[in-house]
Amino acid sequence: PFIVKRLKDRGYVYTIRSAKKMIQRQDPEVWDVLEEIIQGHPVLLNRAPTLHRLGIQAFEPVLIEGQAIRVHPLVCTAFNADFDGDQMAVHVPLSIESQIEAKVLMMGPDNIFLPSSGKPVADPSKDMTLGLYYLMYEPLYAPEDFGRKTKVFKDTEEVLLAFAASGSYTWYFGEEAEKLRHDDTGQGLHIHEKIKLRLSHGEIITTTPGRVIFNTIVPEEMGFQNYMLRKKKMSELVLATYKKVGLEATVRFLDDLKNIGFSYATKSALSMGVKDVKIPENKKQILQNAYDRVEEVMTQYEDGVITDGERKSKIISIWTEVTDEISEELFKLISKPENLKLNPLFLMMDSGARGNKSQVKQLGALRGLMATPSGEIIESPITSNFREGLSVVEYSISSHGARKGLADTALKTADSGYLTRRLVDVAQDVLVTEDDCGTLNGIEVLAIKQGQEELLPLKDRIFGRTSCDDIYQPGDSKKLLAKAGDVLTIHQAEAIDDAGIKSVKIRSALTCETSRGICAKCYGINLANGRLVAKGEAVGIIAAQSIGEPGTQLTMRTFHLGGIASAHVSPELIAEHEGIVIYSDLRTVKNDEGVWLALNKNGFIHIVRDEGRPIEEYKKLFSTKSLEALQSFPVELGTRILVEDGKKVKVSTRVGSWEQHNIPIICEKPGYVKYEDLVEGISTQRDVNKQTGKSELFVRQHRGELHPQIVIYSDKECTELVGTYAIPSSAFISVEEGEKVNAGMILARLPRGAIKTKDITGGLPRVAELFEARRPKKDAAEIAKINGVVDFRGVQKSKRIVVVLDEESGMEEEHLIPLTKHLIVQKGDHVVKGQQLTDGLVVPQEILEICGVRELQKYLVNQVQEVYRLQGVDIND
Repeated sequence: PFIVKRLKDRGYVYTIRSAKKMIQRQDPEVWDVLEEIIQGHPVLLNRAPTLHRLGIQAFEPVLIEGQAIRVHPLVCTAFNADFDGDQMAVHVPLSIESQIEAKVLMMGPDNIFLPSSGKPVADPSKDMTLGLYYLMYEPLYAPEDFGRKTKVFKDTEEVLLAFAASGSYTWYFGEEAEKLRHDDTGQGLHIHEKIKLRLSHGEIITTTPGRVIFNTIVPEEMGFQNYMLRKKKMSELVLATYKKVGLEATVRFLDDLKNIGFSYATKSALSMGVKDVKIPENKKQILQNAYDRVEEVMTQYEDGVITDGERKSKIISIWTEVTDEISEELFKLISKPENLKLNPLFLMMDSGARGNKSQVKQLGALRGLMATPSGEIIESPITSNFREGLSVVEYSISSHGARKGLADTALKTADSGYLTRRLVDVAQDVLVTEDDCGTLNGIEVLAIKQGQEELLPLKDRIFGRTSCDDIYQPGDSKKLLAKAGDVLTIHQAEAIDDAGIKSVKIRSALTCETSRGICAKCYGINLANGRLVAKGEAVGIIAAQSIGEPGTQLTMRTFHLGGIASAHVSPELIAEHEGIVIYSDLRTVKNDEGVWLALNKNGFIHIVRDEGRPIEEYKKLFSTKSLEALQSFPVELGTRILVEDGKKVKVSTRVGSWEQHNIPIICEKPGYVKYEDLVEGISTQRDVNKQTGKSELFVRQHRGELHPQIVIYSDKECTELVGTYAIPSSAFISVEEGEKVNAGMILARLPRGAIKTKDITGGLPRVAELFEARRPKKDAAEIAKINGVVDFRGVQKSKRIVVVLDEESGMEEEHLIPLTKHLIVQKGDHVVKGQQLTDGLVVPQEILEICGVRELQKYLVNQVQEVYRLQGVDIND
């Protein structure tokens, strides 16, 4: 219609019909008219599936010959597009309003950050990363090694001039380079040569011509970038640039990055051949050692020293170790430049362009342990790699994993799409309706830690949120870090984190008091543009898309590892700091070897700074939170503790180790064993192990009134009771009736479930389960309803009666727990409200009942986040 009108205006045609004919004939006038019409008229591009709002963006069209749509490489990430035949739809906004909307809200350059996490979505990837990494590589060629002087330059112009004049020499290395020189003046400049350069403010630095070239495109305010540039660092640089110089300069910088990246990826002439996949020389040796160790474990098993489950998990951990060892050798081998040339495989991996350690490992080291479709790990690993080629059996095992990946992909995409749809359905009416609801409520947030390592620092959790209280520098009440009602900037967030503040109370959508929708202050900043969220922003939809989009991504990513088993647990607790060891909430017993064993879980071993005080004082300070732990280890049941309470430790001392394969049940005091309710054929079963010929007694699930326990008496006549131990089902009993036992001896072993691999396949249904607040079908955990001490009161109808008694108020709560469930608390343990008493998933409704709304909200947010964090997906709370 636009063309028709313009053709009529120009007087080429008088009727619509003749205009249409003219367009069909494609007369030259038509092209001129079209050229004129598209000036300043944006079009929308959309690629299905549109999983988040970045799946539709507006562009200014450019007329080209040919049928292919050409898009800017940097928007491909947002569309999740590649060039193997993807199709895109083009929409033309007609009304003035829609054109303005497209221009103002939907243009590519305005959408360079992910609304879900605020990370740049338009950052260079693949070829560009490679080119930039190559450019910024550390100096490889040091002239002094060849008896020459390091060249010194007065400014960047001079470097660029010298580099341009060097001609073909720039790309060669070592001997080849020496041949190319006409005389021995040492002219010519290599792209990775070590040079000295005076910066504009007078400082002289050591750098390379490559880095100088890179810095010609960096905005001046950012200073001289002089380091190795990997993909992750690149994202950080883009983000920092945006914060410092604003959107327009950042977009320009991104475009320059694209151009220079592609250009130098080409000029580096990087290519890869089979020979570039190196194989570690000592691979055979390492494998031989592994086979010997496995043989040893098998011998132990045949002698009946260990159970079948233990054998399996021991073998698996041997192979996991070996795989890591060979891989380490491989990475050492390929990361060394050879005759000053870099290994292309290593370049691609290290820069973050393509391939990760696991994939390179499969090419050059070995494929390692594989999993069957059901998630069981196959014991014998694939010891070949792709360069050597797989044997028939190995090929067959491999196809297992690959096929599972493909099947999963097909099935899970639908699931994930359905999840997104349900999320959008419930969240669509959450809009920002007012600026400030004035509530005083908020939620406390802390840094998220897993064991020792900090997964998410506090500053990332509070950045862009509104503070509830005034925050002062600890110990200095004059220095205000943030006022109540401030939207925290990144600088404030960093200052708060650096001040050592552990938790901050922030306003949250969960506590907002706006009657319909939500207020801007409670929501915080809009991550897509870094400003406080505007009125009318559909934050509900953004949230739904942010959770749904990675769901699909993750389900589509199962097959990249081809079902390679990865189960990582380190059984050693190693001190990373020097200091004094303190136990907290730990009951221990010393065994015959003189090693301390932990008798309960939920205890901790802390390492604190040595200030030369008596241990009681440390404990007191610690319990009042006025002393910080340098490092804390959560202690499992049966952990062997190698350092006594209150002793000094040095860095990298072994503090303890825990049994990976079994949960032991440990005797606390010496005495004689008596079985109670361990009736053979009903509650227990004696199995003759087929392979070893040894008989083992294990507790089986049964429906009777019995509840199996081992009772310890002080003497054979059973006069004085010393301790009772409930034995859960499927535990192996390690002592005979009437046997004399000492403190710290193992009475029974409960095998930990065989290690299964973690995969979002388990994750997606889990997310759905959390959002729908379903009660877990089986395995629901019992949780304590009050604070108090645990006590057992016998059995009723095949259920164990567990009582929690609050000693102050005398209140008590009774729990009926089926005998088949494994209790994780023991008699005399202190529990807090909401603590799990048995293994399993917690029922959200119970948290609500027992702990209240705030705790439930915290629990749900953290659980959902955990699923995504396992997969390395970053979503802001």
